[in-house]
Amino acid sequence: MQKQSLLNIGFGNFVVSDRVVAIVNPSSSPMRRLREDARQDGRLVDATQGRKTRSIIVTDSNHVVLSAIQAETIGHRYAAEEEEDE
Repeated sequence: MQKQSLLNIGFGNFVVSDRVVAIVNPSSSPMRRLREDARQDGRLVDATQGRKTRSIIVTDSNHVVLSAIQAETIGHRYAAEEEEDE
């Protein structure tokens, strides 16, 4: 069985990196709509610890995870983890 790798999304919160579909900036209107739709459907996970949302992570299960870490920073962590797995 393959070991599941975790992606640090800040403040002691992690997501399973194999489940990540997209890491996006939350400032555009479509992303705000995505967040609101997920909230209404019960698919939203707020991992900001009360801080400003700086990135949105979309998973293959259609869950939306909010993070207070910049999307670029999480993207670098994800890329580094992918290199590690090779």
